[in-house]
Amino acid sequence: MKTIAVIPARYNSTRFPGKLMEILGDKTVITTTYQNVVETGLFDEVFVATDSQIIFDEISKNGGKAVMTGEHETGSDRIAEAVKNIDCDIVINVQGDEPFLKIEPLKQLIEVFSKDEKKEISLASLKIKLRELEEIQNSNNVKVITDNQGFALYFSRSVIPFHRELSYDVKYYKHIGVYAFRKEALIKFSSLEMTPMEISEKLEQLRYLENGMKIKLVETDFVGIGIDTPEDLEKAKMLI
Repeated sequence: MKTIAVIPARYNSTRFPGKLMEILGDKTVITTTYQNVVETGLFDEVFVATDSQIIFDEISKNGGKAVMTGEHETGSDRIAEAVKNIDCDIVINVQGDEPFLKIEPLKQLIEVFSKDEKKEISLASLKIKLRELEEIQNSNNVKVITDNQGFALYFSRSVIPFHRELSYDVKYYKHIGVYAFRKEALIKFSSLEMTPMEISEKLEQLRYLENGMKIKLVETDFVGIGIDTPEDLEKAKMLI
């Protein structure tokens, strides 16, 4: 089972344009992320998928592998274009603006496919328990509910499930957007039209569910440090 990692990297981020080329320690954010992914030793190959010549050149000059793509609505579509001509079975999506990785969650995602002998699972992802009411009600925190086997039933920016029976202790889970794809499922995804719930919630993973594809969720305590604002960058520099 050949497993690769792809790091989607846009230069023109809405909230913090050019953030991937900011300096973190003595390297850019994107180079730091790329090298940290390589150093996990989990992947047969690691690529950056970008629509920016600046980022492509940055990775290439530092000895890394980069693939140029067109502009896309979703990260999955960008990754699908990047890997269509790459020989692999499993593709792990690592966010370019999260340079601090934990190996264990990535291992767990790869293990999902190692155990999937019938090849029924299209993709795997992570969830983490939400404990604070403010976090549960925050629409920026995507909630997920699963069945008894850990397969996703639905993702939403709304509070799910609705807590009507107050005597019952409801557990809420946040979806962590680290994905592991079976390559054929990823290519199929990119050929499908956007679906009603995907458009409504602005959540690409709903396109998989609305087309009957299985998503396995793995519970984790992993909390990434995403660099979405200049303030996040300063926090990351302190951590370095």
